[in-house]
Amino acid sequence: MASVVVRNISKEFIIDNEPFLALKDISFEIGEREFVSVIGPSGCGKSTILRLIGGLLFPEEGSIEVCGKTPTEARKDRMYSFVFQDAVLFPWRSVLKNIQLPLEINQKTDPNEARQKAMELLNLVGLSGFEKASPNQLSGGMRHRASLARALITSPPLIFMDEPFAALDEITRDRMNIELLRIWDETKASVVFVTHSIEEAVFLSDRVLVLSTHPGSLIADINIDMPRPRKLALKQSEECFAYTNEIRKMLARITQEAAEKDLQL
Repeated sequence: MASVVVRNISKEFIIDNEPFLALKDISFEIGEREFVSVIGPSGCGKSTILRLIGGLLFPEEGSIEVCGKTPTEARKDRMYSFVFQDAVLFPWRSVLKNIQLPLEINQKTDPNEARQKAMELLNLVGLSGFEKASPNQLSGGMRHRASLARALITSPPLIFMDEPFAALDEITRDRMNIELLRIWDETKASVVFVTHSIEEAVFLSDRVLVLSTHPGSLIADINIDMPRPRKLALKQSEECFAYTNEIRKMLARITQEAAEKDLQL
């Protein structure tokens, strides 16, 4: 069964009392254990797609299934978790308590079991020994590791990630890419990953969805046929460069066409 099925969705917003069509007639599927990135120009609706799939927004047209359920049902059944650009950790709670939070809210897990699971996830994301630390004592990369551990604590089959490493320096971002792939391989979850980095999308993904803008529409669904497990050296390969260059040319063409359209208006 596909993790996500999106069929002909369109989304409209009202801006300054005028309708604005953000997304138009988008369709795609994401399979079990598949890592799919979404990339496109700023304002093309990448984050809006995540929020539609997550049931935080609703489309004007089309349908969405998440693990065989409506997005609202999937959210209630905790079928997915979100990881945002900001780690969103509560400064008054320890790292361990931040990770345990979803289970505390759920109130269906024994506190001792919740703590044990949180400790296991701390080990999985490489934060053993930091369970008593406060978020402000962690580096940016470590805070994102903690945020990922919190997203994993309910064992969701699906994870949405909205530019989670955008604020990190390049070295830390590379390290987090490798860690994310390792954790993804161990957890068996599907991942929908929004990013502005073409190289990151190619390196991480099984497929890359490329969006245009004005309104956002799906212009390419590119299968990334590179071997796994992936190492950082792969980013320097001719194969990775070819995929990156293909997508970069698409985005450059989109940007040029949008600029010409704006001039005509």
